[in-house]
Amino acid sequence: MEDLQQAEVLIIGGGPGGIQCTNTIKHYSPDTKVVVLRPETHSMVYCAIPYAIEGLFPIDRTFKKDELITGVGGILVRQKAVQADLKNKVVTIEDGSQIRFDKLLIATGARPFVPPVPGNELGRIFTVKTEDDTRAIIKAVEEGKHKSKTSTPKAVVVGAGAIGIEQALAYRAHGFETHLVEMMPYPLPQLLDEDMAEPIIEELRDAGIILHLGISLKALKGKEFVAGVELSDGSTIELEEGRDFVVFGIGMRPDIDLFKDTGIEIEKDGIVVDEHMRTSLPGVWAVGDCVHFKSGIDGKPIGGKLATNAVPMAKVAARDMLGLPARYRGYFNGAATVVGKLRVGGTGFSERIARARNFDVFVTYGETTARFPMMPDAGIVRIKLIFEKGTKRLLGGQVLATEAVAERVDLLTLSIQHGFSAQDLAELSYSAQPWQSHLPARNAIVEAATKAVDLEFYTDQPEPTEPGMS
Repeated sequence: MEDLQQAEVLIIGGGPGGIQCTNTIKHYSPDTKVVVLRPETHSMVYCAIPYAIEGLFPIDRTFKKDELITGVGGILVRQKAVQADLKNKVVTIEDGSQIRFDKLLIATGARPFVPPVPGNELGRIFTVKTEDDTRAIIKAVEEGKHKSKTSTPKAVVVGAGAIGIEQALAYRAHGFETHLVEMMPYPLPQLLDEDMAEPIIEELRDAGIILHLGISLKALKGKEFVAGVELSDGSTIELEEGRDFVVFGIGMRPDIDLFKDTGIEIEKDGIVVDEHMRTSLPGVWAVGDCVHFKSGIDGKPIGGKLATNAVPMAKVAARDMLGLPARYRGYFNGAATVVGKLRVGGTGFSERIARARNFDVFVTYGETTARFPMMPDAGIVRIKLIFEKGTKRLLGGQVLATEAVAERVDLLTLSIQHGFSAQDLAELSYSAQPWQSHLPARNAIVEAATKAVDLEFYTDQPEPTEPGMS
């Protein structure tokens, strides 16, 4: 092993943040010695895991190449950090050796949350994050199908966020009777408002998923393996012990136990950082799912556990380490997923979250076909925009469509980042083409924004009536 006693930059964590920081430092300063600690055998493309479970490709297609670190001159060490003395700038790894550092990046990510309900220690209860998680679930799926000679195997997914929905659809693809449990009254509650969720509910039901909405998990029962899921409405989903299984997808918690007694400032949601990704201790930065940070809209704390947040944060941290100007303005949380025939996305604040954060808001909607109406499979595009009253500043947007959702979400995110008003969006100059858009006369985003500009011509109410899905 190469001499590791001293690192100019030590990175704990080999996920998106660690990889990006390594690449950025090496881009600007090729001679800087960067050491990356990664206990996992592979870094993974996490959002591809459900599709590997579904069987669309082998699990190794989700593995990131080590060359993303080593190919630019970084030193990759497959060991876990077990002790951190941040004031003396020393980290001890699992083989007992120590690495001294000049600068440290904490990029340890987050781990799935399992609620403290009775029975949560039983076998065949899974979370979804690591290679081991993925292999265990794939094995459970194959075992479930093999053991199902007289009845249909079952899977219960707790949490109807993007991870939960993608998992549920994967198990349905394998022929499992699949239950999806969500304590909110509708799916994707962090991405959408309830008035945009009905098409998602229909898609899930059409896929054969049994929904338990507005219902929470009460307990898990069984002897060695989970044999039943007790719900808050008094019902129980009975499972065949040793064959069926439960998967949690209800959220993540920062993986920061290593740093709790180091003197670094920590909040419930992670390590506190400033806009340069600096922590409370000199020479220590942190990025990604392990940090506590703020919204780019109102400057107040908000969750932001997305790889698309970790990557720009890591660029900022790397540049700041090198003395180059950089700042991260905050989370806008643009995200997208797929549910059956629909693509779904959201960005900024939902109406529900905006109101909870004391914004006085109104909303508008726009709807067109996704292609020229005469084209085959014209599909739909439906937009919801959330504006601040008075200023008519865009605070958030949601998109349901049969195609090209991520691109629309990104446009709305850019608009929020730069403080666009309804008038700015109403003046959007857009393209049109029969396979890729509605007729030139209409654009769903412009349509919704124009309604906000001319609100009094559409309704006397502060919130225009939503159109139905076509």
